[in-house]
Amino acid sequence: MGRLLIVSNRLPVTAQFRDNRIQVSASSGGLATGLRGPHEEYGGLWIGWPGELPRLEPAQLAEFEQLLAEEHAFPIYLSREETRDFYEDIANGTIWPVFHYLIDQETMHTRGWDAYRAVNQRFAQAVADHYQPGDLVWVHDYHLMLVPGMVRALIPEARIGFFLHIPFPSSEVFAVLPWRHEILEGILASDLIGFHTSDYARHFSSSVRRLLGLETLEGQIRHGDHVAMVGAFPMGIDTDAWEERASEAEVRVRAQEIREDADGRSIVLGIDRLDFSKGLVRRFIAIEALLRSDPKLVDRTRFIQVMVPSRESVESYASLRRRLNELTGRINSTYATASAVPVHVLYRSFDEAEVSALYCSADVMLVTPVRDGMNLVAKEFVASRIDEDGVLVLSEFAGAAEDLQQALLVNPYDAQSIGSNIRRALSMSRNEKRSRMQVLRQHVRETDVHKWAATFIATLERQSKRAA
Repeated sequence: MGRLLIVSNRLPVTAQFRDNRIQVSASSGGLATGLRGPHEEYGGLWIGWPGELPRLEPAQLAEFEQLLAEEHAFPIYLSREETRDFYEDIANGTIWPVFHYLIDQETMHTRGWDAYRAVNQRFAQAVADHYQPGDLVWVHDYHLMLVPGMVRALIPEARIGFFLHIPFPSSEVFAVLPWRHEILEGILASDLIGFHTSDYARHFSSSVRRLLGLETLEGQIRHGDHVAMVGAFPMGIDTDAWEERASEAEVRVRAQEIREDADGRSIVLGIDRLDFSKGLVRRFIAIEALLRSDPKLVDRTRFIQVMVPSRESVESYASLRRRLNELTGRINSTYATASAVPVHVLYRSFDEAEVSALYCSADVMLVTPVRDGMNLVAKEFVASRIDEDGVLVLSEFAGAAEDLQQALLVNPYDAQSIGSNIRRALSMSRNEKRSRMQVLRQHVRETDVHKWAATFIATLERQSKRAA
């Protein structure tokens, strides 16, 4: 095959500017980790936004772009207005909530659609400017759903893959978007369209049938002279890296310190970005109901919730944080004893070593989003449990639930279901915990992020040859 051109909203690198010096380091996110190998192997180019930058002098900008070039990365710069209209209002303020079934949270910023289209066109033009015959183009996520169609118009012979990292909603929900036809036609210009689960692929095909009148036959959709393949490619994690991290002496020591601080109490852990889709309010209500039904759990259980800050300048997110603070205060003031405070909230991000220590220290991991494309936290927890201990309580509405059937699956809208499964997890026998975790760990090993990337690329190659 030719080179691999990866197109995503963010570049896989982080820029730091200190004392007038520029440093570029690799990011640690799931996409950056998963595509690092193929990016290096195929000698391609990664096109994306480098994030907000300070004002740079021409010489500094040239130095920065040279550092990116050494990483085989090409930057797409966004103005403040584009960041507001394309990124905040349309991508995150409108598309994200609709795709997560949170229609009551979206504000339908129709004024920003022109910016969304214009930014997508700039990404597509960058692909065309760097394209060489034989290249594979892999476009990622909801920020860039028009890019495949725009690249097809610029390079008719291009081999294009598209992967959506969030859920694709049912056709009735997707249809509320004013730009529904344009989005579908943009994605359909791809040779291969990938989703985390078969349900999301089915929802996409249903929307295409309902809104465009096109039928899916054996996973293939014909749109004019072009045929697109639709499939499920569940994303994994870098399992080896999480296992190795959990084996490090400093992580083991830190995990033991967390357990000792809990003073014999079982640790129930949640690690989530502060977002409406993560089901945090319902989770806290479930914990409150559980303590109400059995106040003795206060002296036997410690609930630790890590909330990673997100979109702090957006009022709805600030309101969500206030609501969670109120719930935390109410639970702790009602159920705390002289020796125990039941809920510990940590509102900040942690490095991977500290996250690994938290995973290793937990008796129960709560992953209860009301909707999630995959949720890699669930898989990171499983990979970190090299002791084959711990119980995963997982929302049935997370994409990971399709993979991790040995977790305790819950309805995140049902506080009683969450509470009863926390209780079940706390009382589970060591043998049952081990047998469940062994199956989970085997699956996470066999379907890691490297296999995900390799499978998608190989399928794209086959599909584009078939369509040629």
